[in-house]
Amino acid sequence: MDLLYRVKALWSALRGNHYTWPAIDISLPGNRHFHLIGSIHMGSRDMAPLPAKLLKKLKHADALIVEADVSGDDTPFADLPTFAALEERISPEQLDNLHKVTDELGISPSLLSTQPLWQIAMVLQATQAQQLGLRAEYGIDYQLLNAAKQAHKPIIELEGASSQIELLCQLPDNGLALLDDTLTHWHTNARLLQQMMGWWLETPPRNRELMLPNTFSQSLYDVLMHQRNTAWRDRLRAMPAGHYVVAVGALHLYGEGNFAGDVTVKKMANISIGPSKRNFIIIMIPALKASV
Repeated sequence: MDLLYRVKALWSALRGNHYTWPAIDISLPGNRHFHLIGSIHMGSRDMAPLPAKLLKKLKHADALIVEADVSGDDTPFADLPTFAALEERISPEQLDNLHKVTDELGISPSLLSTQPLWQIAMVLQATQAQQLGLRAEYGIDYQLLNAAKQAHKPIIELEGASSQIELLCQLPDNGLALLDDTLTHWHTNARLLQQMMGWWLETPPRNRELMLPNTFSQSLYDVLMHQRNTAWRDRLRAMPAGHYVVAVGALHLYGEGNFAGDVTVKKMANISIGPSKRNFIIIMIPALKASV
């Protein structure tokens, strides 16, 4: 069995990337095979329908695995508490930066004034994506969910929308770091989002050494990325034999300390890793993408 996995790994390395979308193939002992997709939670009209070969993979899979099932009509921000005015919660400099962004987006700061700080960050990100032509119904995971339901495929959630909301509500200082990072890296995120769209619309990057910057602070990265990657890794390792299509936010798949690397380390030496790309940027948690 060891030799078989080594041969698979060598063959994957030699043949290079053969997908027209960002993806990594991983096989674990016990006849468990995962096609990991770097998803964009909001997409453009040109990103639909999904590639025929990807839909074929889903058709032959035993299940679709996603961060959260976002195909329903639930409102993720329902029943959230209100807070004091922004002037009492953030610094004058942060407030000034926020006003610059809301002016750019054409939205009134008063609409955000009493929202949790993490929610404000998510609303800003979603509005920015919309102004770049992205819509929730064209998101990769949303399209995969609809295709899976049409094909009567089981859908497995890695965490679910309620867990994502709970995680955000527990961020220190009500998510001040997330809002600050969003404002600080505002234009960088827009450029990276456009580049990531190009990788889906045109072709994934061929340079295996390509690295895009992480725009989260280290403490925020640990909570929103590393800890979740670790939990998801454990979920995949516990899956029974089968073929699975897995859609997670692209930074989870290609960023520093990525999910794919976590799955294949620590007592999982007999693995094969197929074609891979480098670092992407995440824009938001999927359960929150349609909040604007």
